[in-house]
Amino acid sequence: MKRVKSTDKSPKPAALSAKRIVIVDDHPLFRHGLTELISSNGAFTVCGEASTAPEALSVVRKLKPDLVIVDLGLKGPSGIELTKSLRAEFPKLPVLILSMHDEPTYAVRSLRAGANGYVTKEEALGSVLIALREVIDGRTYLSPAMASEVISNIVVSKAEPGAHPTDSLTDRELEILERIGKGEEMKSIAKALNLSPKTVETHRAHIKEKLNLENARQVARYAVQWASARGV
Repeated sequence: MKRVKSTDKSPKPAALSAKRIVIVDDHPLFRHGLTELISSNGAFTVCGEASTAPEALSVVRKLKPDLVIVDLGLKGPSGIELTKSLRAEFPKLPVLILSMHDEPTYAVRSLRAGANGYVTKEEALGSVLIALREVIDGRTYLSPAMASEVISNIVVSKAEPGAHPTDSLTDRELEILERIGKGEEMKSIAKALNLSPKTVETHRAHIKEKLNLENARQVARYAVQWASARGV
């Protein structure tokens, strides 16, 4: 079991009112850069870090931060699954999602899971502080470009039901589709997500049915094309 990593230190008098942030991301260099950026603003301080969903839950329980920044693409349970767990255990804790995906479907799914904001990693340096202020103040944050994409996505979906086949997939099914698209085997996916191989096979069967595919080979082909088109 990984040791809970905390950067919590006795605050200096000037930082007593700073909002305490926990960063959850499996890339140490990105966490470091984000910590430096956030710490450059006197309104926020990074009190803890984690690289996985289970580790994040331990850190949050111990440190009780004011906000959690969650990477969508965590190894093991995803950022969306972590957000659901955080929302269930800490209903009022703000969660800001960081993601490499600029697809509106991920933003919509993140908000539905209980996140308070969604920022792509590409735009994080320019907007994460704005996002933190908005979310801390109780507002939902999407960058202007992403907000426009989300609105367009919702309008198109309503105007043309079924325009996006993957919209019918659950969050877990979409995550498994993405992992299949990356070339991961069923056993590896099961291990990463703490699921039984049989459960993963059941999810794949549901994906096949919902996407009107004939067999596992077609699921794999579809997943690879889907992931490639989105730069996953």
